[in-house]
Amino acid sequence: MNPVVIVDDEPDIVELVVINLERAGFAAKGFTEPGEFLKFLANHSPALAILDLMLPGIDGFDICKRMKQDSRLSSVPVIMLTAKNEVNDKILGLELGADDYITKPFSPLELVARVKSVLRRNAGEKKGKVMEIGGGALTIDLEKYCAVAGGQKIELTATEFRILELLASKKEHVFSREAILDHLWGSEKIVVDRTIDVHVKHLRAKLGAAGGFIKSVRGIGYKIEAGS
Repeated sequence: MNPVVIVDDEPDIVELVVINLERAGFAAKGFTEPGEFLKFLANHSPALAILDLMLPGIDGFDICKRMKQDSRLSSVPVIMLTAKNEVNDKILGLELGADDYITKPFSPLELVARVKSVLRRNAGEKKGKVMEIGGGALTIDLEKYCAVAGGQKIELTATEFRILELLASKKEHVFSREAILDHLWGSEKIVVDRTIDVHVKHLRAKLGAAGGFIKSVRGIGYKIEAGS
């Protein structure tokens, strides 16, 4: 079982989170030095990473960015953990591919609940399901959690994948930015249209020519036109 990992420079917080994760049945591992965590990532892939924003030397944003740019780690869910509670910090974390955000001080039980929620919504009940767009020009494998376009496997962040999955679930249907935010973060969403626009921009770029299936609907949101 791959561990849920907590990276925080406060040993008491790391110990507290690890204990509560293990009580909830998770394998858990803690790091107080970001460099040690990066060494761990060289040979391991965690089930989920909880990253403190304010780390010495390498901050949580930078670690998240490195993970999302690594094809082996890009689908690992990330929860940002920080004392900051400013909207701009949350937006930046989400734009980098973080799946959730919790601020200090926090309840260990709430954090465990967030971990369960993120893992559940990223996994879903998707076994054996493949979605096709444009006669197979773009395929989305919901079990392997990947997309294939032009015969090439496309590495997407968890957030990008879930946006693509939502749009493909109802071809030609226009999803508002609000609906996409609800799908991604539910009651924990931060309603900022720019966040969705940035994710869709990155998604289109990664899909290449297949990105043309994703259409903007001015003033509303996005849809997939399968016949384009």
